[in-house]
Amino acid sequence: MEENAQSYRWSGRVPDWLQRQAMTRGTTLAIENNSVQWTYAELWDRAQWLAAELGAAGIRRGDRVALLARRGTAFALGVHSLIQGEMVLVPGNTRLTPEELAWQWQDAGVVAVLFDNGHASLAQRVLASTDLSMGQWNLEELSGPLASEELHRHSREDIDLQAIHAIVYTSGTTGHPKGTLITYGNHLAGAMGSAQRLGLNKQDRWLVPMPLFHVGGLAVLMRSLIYGTTAVLHDEFDPVRVNEEIDRGRVSLLSAVPTMLLRMLDVHGERPFQGHLRAVLLGGSAAPTYLVERCLKAGLPMAQSYGLTEANSQVATLAPEEASTKIGSSGLPLLFTEVAIMQDGCMVAAGEAGEIVVRGPTVTPGYFGQPTVTVQALQKGWLHTGDIGCLDTEGYLYVLDRRSDLIVSGGENIYPAEVEQILTAHPAIQDAAVVGVTHVQWGQIPVAFVVAVAPGVQQMRVSVEELQDYCRHRLAGYKIPQKFFWVDTLPRNASGKLMRKEVRQWLH
Repeated sequence: MEENAQSYRWSGRVPDWLQRQAMTRGTTLAIENNSVQWTYAELWDRAQWLAAELGAAGIRRGDRVALLARRGTAFALGVHSLIQGEMVLVPGNTRLTPEELAWQWQDAGVVAVLFDNGHASLAQRVLASTDLSMGQWNLEELSGPLASEELHRHSREDIDLQAIHAIVYTSGTTGHPKGTLITYGNHLAGAMGSAQRLGLNKQDRWLVPMPLFHVGGLAVLMRSLIYGTTAVLHDEFDPVRVNEEIDRGRVSLLSAVPTMLLRMLDVHGERPFQGHLRAVLLGGSAAPTYLVERCLKAGLPMAQSYGLTEANSQVATLAPEEASTKIGSSGLPLLFTEVAIMQDGCMVAAGEAGEIVVRGPTVTPGYFGQPTVTVQALQKGWLHTGDIGCLDTEGYLYVLDRRSDLIVSGGENIYPAEVEQILTAHPAIQDAAVVGVTHVQWGQIPVAFVVAVAPGVQQMRVSVEELQDYCRHRLAGYKIPQKFFWVDTLPRNASGKLMRKEVRQWLH
């Protein structure tokens, strides 16, 4: 009998998480952002108050509300207020243009927008680009001390696990982005699976120096709520500040992407890290071998992971103690998650490459307003990721590349990520991007864009012949880039993923 995605969603109702934490762990810090600290009791008061304000303005249960903020307290207040009001969060990527955000807000049918001081102007420019009539609230003007008489409240008693919490738009590397539906059940399953893999301590302080509008940042905010632990939020990534938080023993968990870790290591120097950091949850893109080795030497407990918006962040994670024995792997699937490799609709054996498919209660129920795309992505209960990978005989996942990024040269498949990993292991190269270009004889050939360890310093660069000879000892001949272009930086999105579409445009 065919199974569908519905059979893998968690259903039922549970007590409201914020209310429960306020009642049982009210004096525990929920949010720390710069010098601002809110306990669970304080956060619940603020969230109830703003939920009541939104309700009084006509925002109703199930209405979609945009959130445009980088300030941690503002973002957290917006998220928790919308939960209390049973409204649907539409987080906005603050790096997008007004036109891009306007498309998303119109697609989602947004009825109100919450923003911080730094993005008030952007919010106004977006609104000017739409035909939507929206209520507007500056969250930083609502984040000051609350007088007791102001506390007319709106709160909820329980949570429907199948209800939609958020619509998170994908990065949109091709065409318009899709609004991924994230349920409360997705959050609960993700929190439990992550805790089982990384461990859980009631005194945990999880540092998030990345944007909260990205699903990885939002997931940490929700997991900290479910655990009753502290989310430490940095408005911008500062490697010196992050290193200080670690060395002073102020954080036990960290979320980062490879480019962040590289900057942290460069700033920290050769001395090992101090403190009691339990794990660095690494997402965004695969960590090259040299980065893994540097982290091990520096005493950073790296937990390489594979995830995507449609699975509410984590899918598989490599435990820190396995980092040296399973280099290149994204680890085992989380507790409630299944991962398989498919070719032409059939499962393949261990070691064979194919499309990574995922199922379990962290997987989205679909895309907002796009039933056809949802059916294409969710087949017989499996989410088809479009990523290429393989499983070893022990079930560990190795991510090879995006299916859409695959280069076919003379009938041979070339996975750009494999070539990039070899290139970034070269002592003169810090970052690399490999793309395919049309070739009369071979169909496609690979070319590489590389960033020097010291960008702009000519003596750090090496000849094309030297790089090709370096690759020749490590790669099959057809995988060796035919051309190399030195650039100062590569385009990456908010989650640290390489934007190959932009790299390809450089060729034109």
